Amino acid sequence: MKSTLYKEFSKIYNKEAENAFFSPGRVNLIGEHIDYNGGLVMPCAITFGTYLLVSPNEEGLLRFRSLNFDDKLDIPLQSAYTKTGGSWFNYPLGVIEFFLKDGHPSHGLDMLFYGDIPISSGLSSSASIEVVTAFALNNLLDCGYSKLELVKLSKSVENNFIGVNCGIMDQFAVAFGEKNKALMLNCDTLDYQAVDSNLGEYILAIINTNKPRKLAESKYNERVSECQSALTSLKQELDINYLCDIDTATFNRYSHLITDELLLKRARHVVEENDRVKLAAVALSNNNLAEFGRLMYASHDSLRDLYEVSGKELDAIAEYCKTDANVAGARMTGAGFGGCAIALVKESAFGSFRQNVIAFYKDKIGYAPSVYSSLIGDGVGVLAGAMIRG
Repeated sequence: MKSTLYKEFSKIYNKEAENAFFSPGRVNLIGEHIDYNGGLVMPCAITFGTYLLVSPNEEGLLRFRSLNFDDKLDIPLQSAYTKTGGSWFNYPLGVIEFFLKDGHPSHGLDMLFYGDIPISSGLSSSASIEVVTAFALNNLLDCGYSKLELVKLSKSVENNFIGVNCGIMDQFAVAFGEKNKALMLNCDTLDYQAVDSNLGEYILAIINTNKPRKLAESKYNERVSECQSALTSLKQELDINYLCDIDTATFNRYSHLITDELLLKRARHVVEENDRVKLAAVALSNNNLAEFGRLMYASHDSLRDLYEVSGKELDAIAEYCKTDANVAGARMTGAGFGGCAIALVKESAFGSFRQNVIAFYKDKIGYAPSVYSSLIGDGVGVLAGAMIRG
């Protein structure tokens, strides 16, 4: 598909595409449900993503086309826009509105988007579209925004134009991703460390449960509330702002303050998961994939038993992975209740892994998952024409 993008652009607009950009999707390697508790996350960019081909036009029109969706939009340049239904083009339209509101004059643009991120997989296709659009406009209009400013404006578009109350991890990861590096990120301060993550003979397997995530949002809000209650209990004797301000040893000394067993489980996951992220950074830096894999399994077990956000579909994937000698580690990634799991799989054995995990899952759940492979890739950037002309 990538090799035909320029031809498709020419067919649609009857002219050549002058500029090309790419922004990846992302997965979170470890550090789940702790970002809103002051903890560390460890996302990385993947080699799936969103391609954007764009040329200016003289008609003063913004034209949006996608090779993934039939719906399209032609709209005149104006000072403000509003979200129109649930179509994909709202994401780039919201980004363009931000640039216009911030005083950057624009001109007509002919745009063609193509994404190879699996739809509804939880791999951040929306952040990928937002960031590639913001990066392209910054480049084309010579606006001078820093990459961090592009991340923040993309998050603002998601929150205020699209109306989704997401955090900043997704936009940050797809913008700042580096090949063979994970990003250990504090979502509050935006301090981060690029952690060497040479997977050697392993690749990332991404296993989409193909389960609709109907519970994720309501249970997410419930977990946030439970963590706040646990924090209130600990603050009786501890001067802390977040659960992740303490480590596991400190938590064990003061856990008696949390008298509700359910809240105790939730808080224990949060504190221990934050410690796991720090240990994971050390393991990856030392190229100790066996230890990193152990931490992945421990993370999944905690999300299943203490935080209770996995579900039978994600548990089935982790269960199979523990039986496969070619898998170093696996865990659910994202909010849970569906979505994706990830696994570290020997590249030479990926074909058999894919067949076997599909068969195991289908037998347990009743339908097949989708299984993809990826490396850890670079973040958003200009795409050389030769790379996608084929």
